[in-house]
Amino acid sequence: MARRFSFTPVTAAALLAAAFSFPGMAAADTYWHPTNNEAGAKAYPEHFKSSKTREQVQAEAAAAAREGASRFNSSNYPAQVKSEGPGKTRQQVMDELTQETSAQRNARQQALAG
Repeated sequence: MARRFSFTPVTAAALLAAAFSFPGMAAADTYWHPTNNEAGAKAYPEHFKSSKTREQVQAEAAAAAREGASRFNSSNYPAQVKSEGPGKTRQQVMDELTQETSAQRNARQQALAG
């Protein structure tokens, strides 16, 4: 008697596992590869492909450092204000505070109080 092929849950699971493994095989040339451990992925630096040379990246980093921009402060802090020349000395500021009128003092204190 000829045995007929039956589509069992085991067969369906095997086909499903094969279908889900194909995208992982296609991503084998990427920098990160999935792993079956706690980390979840492993980096393979030799698979990294860049369109920039090392010198270009170093020049961009040096330019960003000269301009005061970096990835550490660009999104977390307000932009740095470039100084437009020498500011006031401590003595000049103290003289201004001692010479202000009571109305100016009250306005300053209200502004600082919020």
